[in-house]
Amino acid sequence: MRKPRRLPLEQLAEYEWRMPWRVPRGCRLDERGLALVAGERTPKQGESGRAASGIERPAPIDWTALFGNDHPVEIEVGMGKGQFLVMAALQRPEVNFFGIEVVRKYQLYAATRCAIRQLRNVRTACADARWVLHFFVPGASVQAVHVYFPDPWWKARHQKRRLFTAEFVQDVARVLRPGGELRIATDVEEYFALMCETVQAGGAFETVQCGQDVTTPPEWQTNFEKKARARGSPIWRAVFRRRGADAESGVKSISESPPAP
Repeated sequence: MRKPRRLPLEQLAEYEWRMPWRVPRGCRLDERGLALVAGERTPKQGESGRAASGIERPAPIDWTALFGNDHPVEIEVGMGKGQFLVMAALQRPEVNFFGIEVVRKYQLYAATRCAIRQLRNVRTACADARWVLHFFVPGASVQAVHVYFPDPWWKARHQKRRLFTAEFVQDVARVLRPGGELRIATDVEEYFALMCETVQAGGAFETVQCGQDVTTPPEWQTNFEKKARARGSPIWRAVFRRRGADAESGVKSISESPPAP
């Protein structure tokens, strides 16, 4: 794949979303990174002495303001260099795509590819996707969430870094509209089984597709998928559909979530 030319950061600004909120002083995040708890030190003079539970929740993303239209929104978690994101945006201009990548150089790589092609229906973010989904994405506002080839983090001491947890699945269920889809893929069969088990255990999704995949067109394959297929590894793919309203699935709405932050 040809390396895109570098563009000034100001030219990429149109294709980026940056979190407008940071952890307040005197507080810290829990181990999952999804809740504020009181910090270990005493707040300095002039800092807020409020308990973490009293901190105001950050404002959610306004999709219409971000994209300039009210088209449906799809999110890719861990977009990497943006192969899937760019192809999807080119093929489906009537859909807005929001890509999240925790590694800055890859996020800039993807944003550059979008800027070169002048893809007005793409925005990217350099952030922890768990944070973005939990704190910033409005409930029932997304029609699909794509998660392709997440890191399985096999070592015991690293397992807390795994993306697919019950909390992550609950956040995906909250942001998806009824009938919206969670689409996943991996070349690690054991992790695929674990992801499917985690999704199905929550009760918010019905399984549409689940098994080995051999049909992905090359132009839609992520960099990880191309590498996996080149070495002969099978690809495992699943599609889950959001069952319905929050009250039916037991998933908390944003207004019912704990007040912190």
